[in-house]
Order: sequence, then structure tokens, then C-alpha cells
Amino acid sequence: MNAIVALCHFCELHGPRTLFCTEVLHSPLPQGAGSGDISGQNEQAEEEEGGIQMSSRIRSHSPAEGASADSSSPGPKKSDMCEGCRSLAGGHPGYVSHDKETSIKYVSHQHPNHPQLFSIVRQACVRSLSCEVCPGREGPIFFGDEQHGFVFSHTFFIKDSLARGFQRWYSIITIMMDRIYLINSWPFLLGKIRGIIDELQGKALKVFEAEQFGCPQRAQRMNTAFTPFLHQRNGNAARSLTSLTNDENLWACLHTSFAWLLKACGSRLTEKLLEGAPTEDTLVQMEKLADLKEESEGWDGSEEEEKPSSQPDVVEGQELSKSSPETSLVPDCSSWNVAHRRLSVFRSLRHMRQVLGASAFRMLAWHVLMGNQVIWKAQDMDLVQSAFDVLRTMLPIGCVRIIPYSQQYEEAYRCNFLGLSPHVQIPPHILASEFAVLVEVRAASRSSLYPTLFDDEQSLNKYEFLVTSGSPVAADRVGPTILNKIEAALTNQNLSVDVVDQCLVCLKEEWMNKVKVLFKFTKVDSRPKEDTQKLLSILGAAEEDNVKLLKFWMTGLSKTYKSHLMSTVRSPTSSECRN
Repeated sequence: MNAIVALCHFCELHGPRTLFCTEVLHSPLPQGAGSGDISGQNEQAEEEEGGIQMSSRIRSHSPAEGASADSSSPGPKKSDMCEGCRSLAGGHPGYVSHDKETSIKYVSHQHPNHPQLFSIVRQACVRSLSCEVCPGREGPIFFGDEQHGFVFSHTFFIKDSLARGFQRWYSIITIMMDRIYLINSWPFLLGKIRGIIDELQGKALKVFEAEQFGCPQRAQRMNTAFTPFLHQRNGNAARSLTSLTNDENLWACLHTSFAWLLKACGSRLTEKLLEGAPTEDTLVQMEKLADLKEESEGWDGSEEEEKPSSQPDVVEGQELSKSSPETSLVPDCSSWNVAHRRLSVFRSLRHMRQVLGASAFRMLAWHVLMGNQVIWKAQDMDLVQSAFDVLRTMLPIGCVRIIPYSQQYEEAYRCNFLGLSPHVQIPPHILASEFAVLVEVRAASRSSLYPTLFDDEQSLNKYEFLVTSGSPVAADRVGPTILNKIEAALTNQNLSVDVVDQCLVCLKEEWMNKVKVLFKFTKVDSRPKEDTQKLLSILGAAEEDNVKLLKFWMTGLSKTYKSHLMSTVRSPTSSECRN
């Protein structure tokens, strides 16, 4: 997290002062810094704290790293500092912790070395201990601006038997330039900083009680009431925080706490790139999964009755078509896609087009996009299932209704993808219908009907495919716009299969947006037919095939979207705006 955590103190002699601050260094330390240990610091103790290597080594930092050398430091001069204003002893270079995971250094010292950072911390320190104070002068507060950064400040008192009012005023501040991030981190920072404060106050309270027990200051001050208070202090009032808490390792502990605070606060919130609102496919998929979960909870035996439906060679195989429709609408078809198939026969739309031929594939794709029933008759279930896996990618999820394999014909209202055994009789009116297409998979008359596309594939060489329909698509028919774009992508050999898949996603989303506009225009606003024709012209979908495609795809809209539009229309605010 790009922030600075600092401990500030209000000195009775010098005003607000920065005692100790920890900052983050993302750039590597300069050469030689690793060997710049002070003589006499040979004992090195390391421990792991939240993924950070806490080192007790005292490092000599260059000015770029935040050293507080007298020659270059922008901090106050020694003559302007008393014992209460100073944290680290003279010549103490500070502390460094290494985060092994991110290669980030956490550096602690009394003042930031960079002049701009020093100015920002100094201003935040003054404001936190003067004007920006919460009621009661003890507690958290937020302030700041774009120029000087935003500050989370928590003021508190430390007991001191020699101080005026027997207490001294401190604050812990966190400075960031990201206002939203800092506000979202308020609960986390408040809890952790409050814990640090409680520990400091607890240690100081023990020292205060011990000093009061040995020499009560209240009675002594009352006996010397007429003596000037400043004269009585005799310089002893400016006590350091280590003296108030009787903890010689106080600054090392604070460095550890501040470094962990910066790391933990930066890890708990991450930024993610959002690519917009959820697509219709995502919404429909979530709705279907929720319906399946609700059904399984209400009917404990549903899973046991669904399992026999996937068996192709038993009588119970007919139960697949008799089970609830939702069972055949699972978006990933995992119930039948994983249990049986070991190898995908059709690998992609481009592969299927090469196998079936351009004209047969165009006829099949046209029926798929129009919402007509697509029937595959084959003995090989894996072949049928892989074909449905490939073809369904051209449709929104809400428009896909699959019965992967059945021992009897199912009506079109139940499914638009139907897999049948070769011996199943299809009604004659379906074979002659213009709203259905049949793909018959037969044994090939010769060993190979087409060149092998993949070295490891021989499964399709033994089949031939016959695509028939009561209304064949003429070769010179323009067809829906999306079909022409899909064929253009499939024939472009410069596009890989993954790129073609992304093209399909974009095309589907483009036409689903047109479906949304048409749905609101016709179903919600109830516009006249003349206005609808104008809208279709504007959308570039005035052709007959495009209109049929939009009407079919309208059935794939999510319930969430439809209910949102309907509730908006029924709300009084929307009706008033319309009037």
C-alpha cells in the first residue's frame, strides 16, 4: 500500500512533532546498502511476520532512502528538539523490513528524507494535533485534500506523572493520496491502530501507577502551588516515549507493527478490472443454476432419477425426455458431457465446417440461428454430444434446450437440439417441415471421405454425414448478418480457433444488445409496427432472416433483465417522467 504511517506527539515546548514514521520503498535499495550495517550490530535476529522478513539489523540509508543525516535532512535541527521530540538516538539510521513476496522494503525513521514527503507528513502532524480533532480530543478522524494527501488520524493520551494534567497527547496518522482506498480501509485501520494504542497506553499506565505509588505528584504540586510550574519541571517534563512506557525496544516494535499494517492493509483490498455489466449468458447461467439448486433441495430423489436417463442402452433412457426441463438446460451439460465422453469428436465450428462441407454447414448453422429444431441421428453418443457442444456456441445460453440422446422423438417446444438413436422413427411432418433440420450419421462407404485434419484423429473417417431439411437454404440466399460474419471468421485461416471463439462472443453480445432494444421497444413500450420497422432499419436488422433471429433470441433474455424492465415501467416515477 502506497502510504506512510507516522506517530506524532504534541510537545509542550515545541508544539506538534513527528516522532516516528514508516514508509514503503518499491525500488531496490542502492548498492552497498545491504552491507552498510553499523559496527557493533553483529547480532542479527530475523523473524517472519505476515510474510515480511523483520530484521533487527540497523541499516545505514542513503539520502534517497530516507536517512535523517543532518546535512541533507529536511527535519528540525537538534537545537529545536527535546527528549520528548526525539525517537531514535543521534546517529541511529532507522529500521528496514523486507517483504519476500513482493520485494518491497518498509523503512522506518523519524522523518521522511524527501522534502515533499516531509512537508506532507509535517502538515498532517500539525493538523492532527491542532485543528483536525474529534470531539473529546481522543479518537479517529479523516481529513485531507488532493494536493497534500488524505489522512486517517487517531489521537490519544499517554499517562505521564510529570506532564501537565498527567498526560501527553499523541496521534497515529496514515497518509495516502487515494481517498477512496483510505476510506474503505477505515474499519481495518481503526481496529489495528486502536490495538497499538491500547498496548502503548497499557505500558504507560503501569509506569504511571508505579511512579505515583512511589512519589505522588498531585500532593507535591499542591504543596508547591505558588512556585511557577515551568520552573518546577526543571527540564524533566520532556520525557521520551520509551521512558513513559519503560520499553527500550519500543521503536523496533512500532516498526514491526507499522510495516505489518502497511502490508496487511494493502493486501486486503485489491483492484480488479471490470469489463462492464454481466452479460445475458452470465445472468441466464446464474438463474438456471439457482433453479437447479432450489429443485434439488426440494426433491431429494431428483439426482437418483436423473442418473439412469443418461444410459443409452436401457429402457430407462426414455426418462431423460420425461424429466424436468431444467435438467437438460445445465449450461455446461456436465451431467452428460463429462461422464461418458473421453474425446471430443468435433473440436470447433471450423472443424465441423470442414467435415460437413460449406453448403451443408451453412444450412445447419442457419437452422441453429433461427431456432429451428436440430436433430442428429447417430449410434455414437459422443459424436452427437460433441456436435451439440460446438453448435450451441452460436446461440445465447438462454436459447439452448438440449436433449442429448433419446429413444423417442421429442417435440420442438421441448428442445431445439435433439439426439436420437438411428432406429427412432421421426414423424413425416417433421421431416417435411421447414422448421427442422436432420443430420444423419451413417457408416462411410470407403475408408476415408475427407483428408485427416489432425494426426491423432481417426474417429470421423468411418462416418458420412447427410444434412436434409424440408426447407433447404438456397446458396444465393443472403441469410442473417451474423451467419455471414461467422462464416467469414471461419474461412479466415489467419484467425486461430481461440480468436474465432472470441469473435463469436462479441457477435452474440452485439446481437443480444439489439434484442434488448427491440424487446423494450415492442414489449415494454408497445410501440406501433411502423416505428418498429424504423428501429429495425436503424439496427441494421430489417431483413426477414434478421427479424426472425431477433425474435428467437428474445426468448433467451434473462428473467432478471425482463423483470427489471417491467418493474421500471410499473414504478410511479417512470410513469410520471413519461407523462
